[in-house]
Amino acid sequence: MKKVAIQGGLGAYHGIAAENFFEEEVEIVPCITFRDIFTVIKKDPNTIGIMAIENTIAGSLLPNYELLKINKLPIAGEYKQRISHCLAALPGQTIHDIKEVQSHPIALMQCTEFLDTLPDVKVVEHEDTALAARDIAANKTLGCAAICSTKAAEIYGLNILARGIETNKHNFTRFLIFGNPWVVEEIQKDEVLNKSSIVFTTPHNEGSLSKVLSVFSFYDINLTKIQSLPIIGREWEYQFYVDLKFSDLARYRQSLDAIRPLISELKVLGDYPEGRQSES
Repeated sequence: MKKVAIQGGLGAYHGIAAENFFEEEVEIVPCITFRDIFTVIKKDPNTIGIMAIENTIAGSLLPNYELLKINKLPIAGEYKQRISHCLAALPGQTIHDIKEVQSHPIALMQCTEFLDTLPDVKVVEHEDTALAARDIAANKTLGCAAICSTKAAEIYGLNILARGIETNKHNFTRFLIFGNPWVVEEIQKDEVLNKSSIVFTTPHNEGSLSKVLSVFSFYDINLTKIQSLPIIGREWEYQFYVDLKFSDLARYRQSLDAIRPLISELKVLGDYPEGRQSES
């Protein structure tokens, strides 16, 4: 069984995405923070990591790109998981008993319209959706509910009071799967690579970024995403995190060689197949 390190507890969306990506049951290694995932992999090099990188509502998690860059673990693949929240509490509780709702800040933000229907309920931020459910179950906290996945509610024996409470029903999170090179090679066996995530730095000169983008256009490389992040200690200079799609792997690699004279640093975070998207 594959061992996968995730941020969050059992029943977290990271774990659900991992099982959907591999289409099989996996051994979940819960971690408190995203940084802890890399610590786990250093201790057990065959462990696979999975990490949220962007959400269709909340946007990109830029610090996670930086973690991939610093730790030098290549991306093996991606998966786009539909995020559907439920409200769960101890058995016997009804929605009228709830005085407090706990969840991760992003999950709370995604359920604002539902929470507005509960004006007298206190909203409390928690480090993780699944761990909020776990804590309510472990402490037998009456009058308290968690916003979490239905799987988390089932794992921790909570009663689901409401389903599909997210404001936007087109709520997806994109997860990246990564690991040591030999692990990535095994995951990508027989796969066609047609996507890449890279980070590069341009000189602080006029038009430097547009020149790089023109090269990609010449080589028929499609930019699906570009994000800038300040370079600490170098005022008003930025590094650019870019996702690329291509149909010709050799031509994509030629484009990287072509932009090297135009940039001051280039790091390929991973070449991988474009990921599937869950239906529910």
